[in-house]
Amino acid sequence: MTITTLSPELLRFSKTHNPNSPAHLGSRYRKVGGFLPEAGNTIVCHSVKGSRTQMALIEAREKYLAMPEAPQFLFTPISSLHMTLFEGIIESRRQQDYWPGDIPLDAPIDDMTELMAARLEGFSMAEPFNIAVVEARPSGLLVDGATEKDRRVMRAWRDAFADLLGYRQPNHADYQFHVTFAYAIEPLEDEALPRWQAMLDEVTADIRRKAPVFELAPPAFCVFEDMNHFHELLIFDFDS
Repeated sequence: MTITTLSPELLRFSKTHNPNSPAHLGSRYRKVGGFLPEAGNTIVCHSVKGSRTQMALIEAREKYLAMPEAPQFLFTPISSLHMTLFEGIIESRRQQDYWPGDIPLDAPIDDMTELMAARLEGFSMAEPFNIAVVEARPSGLLVDGATEKDRRVMRAWRDAFADLLGYRQPNHADYQFHVTFAYAIEPLEDEALPRWQAMLDEVTADIRRKAPVFELAPPAFCVFEDMNHFHELLIFDFDS
């Protein structure tokens, strides 16, 4: 008999192993009706439209959608596929360490976006970076720099943005880079876990073969009203 080893990432989505309600359920999205308004801004790298990487991500996403438990997840649109490089501010999290320390926590989001864009105007970093998949999890992909140098460069970008914008979130140093496919509505039953692990392992292997290094657009400061669309305001082109 084959014994399936379940990853810690999968167990976070298990009803038995993690009985807590999904973190953003009720604030970012609802069980029925999709995403809720949750305005904010962020710095992300979008997938390059029509690229081999985007095709690999779409194919991976389709494997998730084909799972019997797919209705237990709310999927983001393909057009929103991205990797967050630095977390901006968001309406539902007006707290110290998640907000520029010199700006009142009740400042309107639109005003904050204008102020943050002004601070970011003209910002550039000399070094580009490449990313690769680490593993698939039920909400999407964990990713990181493709090499140790890439990982150092990505952290340097995060440090530079934090210094410029005036805040560092508690997970600043150990932030897990990711590409979100979906948000959990209901946790997975125990009997579903082995087939999900098999699917996740297959997705990881497929992406490593089809897109060993991701084709991503340069980082961009984006504004959003919900998780459906991230509108680019400023693009931080890599220096050649």
